[in-house]
Amino acid sequence: MIKKLLMIILLILLFSCQESTVSPVISSSTMALLEKSKSIQLRAEKIEQNILERQEEYNILQDRKDLLTSIDDKDFIDIEKLSNYFVLDMKYATSDNFLKKAVYSCAKCYVRGIVAKALIKANADFMKKGYRIKLFDCYRPHSVQKKMWKIVPNPGYVANPKGGSIHNKGAAIDITLTDLKGNQIDMGTAFDHFGKEAHHAYTKLSKEVIANRKLLRSTMESYGFSIIKTEWWHYNFKTDYKFQISDFRWKCD
Repeated sequence: MIKKLLMIILLILLFSCQESTVSPVISSSTMALLEKSKSIQLRAEKIEQNILERQEEYNILQDRKDLLTSIDDKDFIDIEKLSNYFVLDMKYATSDNFLKKAVYSCAKCYVRGIVAKALIKANADFMKKGYRIKLFDCYRPHSVQKKMWKIVPNPGYVANPKGGSIHNKGAAIDITLTDLKGNQIDMGTAFDHFGKEAHHAYTKLSKEVIANRKLLRSTMESYGFSIIKTEWWHYNFKTDYKFQISDFRWKCD
């Protein structure tokens, strides 16, 4: 369609030039057509480039299937070792969290191998739709869970460290979505908002926010993840493995 439009404009320009051999001055209407032609061409090139970049990213993810099959389901895996297409914003490596201080020595996202595989597949799906997964938290050492419980001893928001959190087992993640450039989309509340507005059942939100939450939830559930009622960002991975609570600390580069 764009190519046909450009061809029509060029033909108009050609005939207008042939008919105006008397005067070398280009008319204002011809100049307007030239500018419009340039604008359409630049827009077409930009659209084509975006499509190619998205397809390239998706192809790279698909090419990593051999690597994914070699990963042990039970091992802890650094997600960045497998894919560069996630956006990392590890909140507990900063003071931008409800604890108001950093409790991780550096920003790393570790999950069990089986969770990593599902995450990469989900992210590839999101990328086809024009989005990427942003990770807020992944595996969480048990000692950090104890600190959280002291601050917010509410099982609706923080798991009691006696039984441990799924985060402590490497099978839970806190996430949101961004566009392909990494710009975060609106989910209605900030991460770690302890209030009814963050509940999945809360509906006093804009149509855009409701659609964004629905997209996140439906896609993640299709890859084996499940929600908790009080946090739109939290997803547990459903597995038959009985993972143990862990307190290991990762090495920082």
